[in-house]
Amino acid sequence: MPSGPDGPQTSDRLRPPGLGLLLAEARGLFEFNASLLLSPVLMRAPKGDGHPVLALPGFLASDLSMAPMRRYLSELGYEAHAWRMGRNFGGLGRIRDSLRARLAEIHAASGRKVSLVGWSLGGVYARDLALQAPEMVRYVITLGSPFANDVRATNATRLYEALSGEQVEDFAELRAAIAGDLPVPATSIYSRADGVVNWRTCLLRPSDRAENIEVHLASHIGLGVNPAALWAVADRLAQPEGEFWPFDRAGPFAIAYAPPEQAISA
Repeated sequence: MPSGPDGPQTSDRLRPPGLGLLLAEARGLFEFNASLLLSPVLMRAPKGDGHPVLALPGFLASDLSMAPMRRYLSELGYEAHAWRMGRNFGGLGRIRDSLRARLAEIHAASGRKVSLVGWSLGGVYARDLALQAPEMVRYVITLGSPFANDVRATNATRLYEALSGEQVEDFAELRAAIAGDLPVPATSIYSRADGVVNWRTCLLRPSDRAENIEVHLASHIGLGVNPAALWAVADRLAQPEGEFWPFDRAGPFAIAYAPPEQAISA
């Protein structure tokens, strides 16, 4: 029986993170401040090739939450885009067409495939977009996104269902596809110290073009501004189109990453 920060759990019914981890989410502010202090180090990340990147916010968040990510990627040389759909109140079925239209707009304007970076629920949307339109998607990166295993194992499930009008069990076939292998390269960045989603729901099946990257001690609300997570995003996006190699955990934030053999597959 596997164990984690929440104690022993069965393989088919996970629990949301405990109250202690949830309360500790306040450390996200320190992660943001750390990124500001370490910005000279972060700018040593591999430079971008100018291709477009669409940043998708998490549940209840807006484009403002992804502004630090977009600014960082823009400074590295990417064409960073906001989703421009207001606050994310959920609703996978309701929002799919609008998201695909936004992706198509960016793809048509740039003439290049678009990389997708999604935080939490935004990562679920990103994986769905890659399934819908692989011809327009270059790479998918998710940050603390609950797309696999028992996706009810979050502290936001009831609120999501109340605000979105959807039940987590809705669209069962679609959710199974989102949890499976994607037709494009993908990286899932997660933390076992996540206080909102059970980290096991963030694990993709590793392959020759898909990997999990664990960031030690990162919070859920801080993962998108965590310096080690930002570095990993920049490193993954810098790979040439159509190529993939495993993330090199050496570098200025090496201590922040778990060894790859500790990344448990789904």
